[in-house]
Amino acid sequence: MISNRMKEHRARLGLNQEELARLVGVRRETISNLEKGRYNPSLVLAWNIAKVFGAAIEEVFTVEGE
Repeated sequence: MISNRMKEHRARLGLNQEELARLVGVRRETISNLEKGRYNPSLVLAWNIAKVFGAAIEEVFTVEGE
């Protein structure tokens, strides 16, 4: 399972889900599902989200319980 700190990073930048979704080219529902752990991002999407946050992928997403 992949956990994330997207909500924290969004808050730091003052972005809502809709704004982040627009910046990375997905629907707001995708961002919501990612934040709730219902969906694991593709590598490209994880990379794009981390890039918007100005963070390394590992700072945003972590793999748990292998």
